[in-house]
Amino acid sequence: MDEEKFILSLDEGTTSARAIIFDAEGNVRGMGQYEFPQYYPRPGWVEHDPEEIWEAQLRAIRTAMERAKAGAGNIEAMGITNQRETTVVWEKNGRPLHRAIVWQCRRTAEMIEEIKREYGDVIKEKTGLVPDAYFSASKLKWLLDNVPGLRERARRGEVLFGTVDSFLIYRLTGEHVTDYSNASRTMLFNIKRLEWDGDLLEIFDVPQEVLPEVRESSEVYGYTRRELLGREIPVSGDAGDQQAALFGQAAFDSGMVKATYGTGSFILANTGKTVRYSDNLLTTIAWGLNGRVSYALEGSVFVTGAAVQWLRDGIKIIKRASETEELARRLESNEGVYFVPAFVGLGAPYWDQFARGMIIGITRGTGREHLARATLEAIAYLTRDVIEEMRKLVGIKELKVDGGATSNDFLLQFQADVLGRRVVRPVVKETTALGAAYLAGLAVDYWEGVDEIRGLWKAERVFEPEMDEETRERLYHRWKEAVKRALGWAKVVEGQPDEHM
Repeated sequence: MDEEKFILSLDEGTTSARAIIFDAEGNVRGMGQYEFPQYYPRPGWVEHDPEEIWEAQLRAIRTAMERAKAGAGNIEAMGITNQRETTVVWEKNGRPLHRAIVWQCRRTAEMIEEIKREYGDVIKEKTGLVPDAYFSASKLKWLLDNVPGLRERARRGEVLFGTVDSFLIYRLTGEHVTDYSNASRTMLFNIKRLEWDGDLLEIFDVPQEVLPEVRESSEVYGYTRRELLGREIPVSGDAGDQQAALFGQAAFDSGMVKATYGTGSFILANTGKTVRYSDNLLTTIAWGLNGRVSYALEGSVFVTGAAVQWLRDGIKIIKRASETEELARRLESNEGVYFVPAFVGLGAPYWDQFARGMIIGITRGTGREHLARATLEAIAYLTRDVIEEMRKLVGIKELKVDGGATSNDFLLQFQADVLGRRVVRPVVKETTALGAAYLAGLAVDYWEGVDEIRGLWKAERVFEPEMDEETRERLYHRWKEAVKRALGWAKVVEGQPDEHM
């Protein structure tokens, strides 16, 4: 009997590096996960040490292989999915030249405001993105401007830039590449012409020499160095975490929508080969596969799961995230308490870098049950905010969901209620890692094609809306009123004029 073959997926997130081994049916056979430190050198600044990411990822690989009882000979291919936009610069020997600037970091907010005033329309047309400090371009410009000697070395071709996928592929194989989905999140890539854009490189003063080669999301980029795992394994799948989750949900057809609930929440609607623009959503590349690029509309909500973490680690009203469900169920309603978790501003569809977190409706009777419920409800409301924008361009019948928070049945039922649409939870919840595995496996014929993958996807539970329309709209109206009061607050604090007031 031939030894069983698996696909190894590296899922490098914002707070931890994971490795998951999948079999041919898409089942998890082994997993490793290790957290790495978060660095906050100043308020609003967030950094990671790329070496700590690399070490955590290697440990995760070895743990996953041990738990799956798999050797290097059992691994047919490796796929990578990653926290997007996080910006890394390194030398050709692989040594990082600065801590990675994380997607959440707001250090370039003022820079982006200036660039947006002059070039906002150009950037939106070329990249599909609303200019924001969230994306890689301004982070890379900051590094080139502030790390001594970095710009000169970059122009001499001594420095490499990439998002975390690119850094990991380089350390694994020595190849400096990325895929279409990650490139489309840098704010330097032309999503129609499928190339690094000279005008954008000029706007952000980025030398072409630092940029990776952009490839499809499913092809062999290179082979792991033998000394890492004892065998050269093809690295053959790459996609940003949210695009990988869309692929893992088998959302291959135009109009299919998924929401991933993680540190933030990310809602993507497949638009097929059509580039659709929205004033308040992002247009992004979903993946490149078999010579064709698929596009998506995306709404990025910066803080959702992080708000639950704040309940646990910040104000310490819970010990475990799972407690929020039991606390929320103690109340029949939110009793007028709303929480807008705008810790780092608000993303889609508001795009207000100066919004700040707010809890409103507090009375003497407000307790931790209200805060827990308001936090879960906020996650659902923020998701509806994005879906409302998507509905203007694509028809949406249901929402497929994944991510850690999907174990919370209260949240998913409220999500269905506030959307007025069914919410579907899959059997395999590791859809981000699964999407990367599918992309890697397709490149080496482990799976025959997307139709085979479509047949592997199965629903574990469907949440049907139970709330009447009048209640749904009344609650949502109150949410919108709460958001209005949070917009622009940082400007108020700083004494600047604010258009929201």
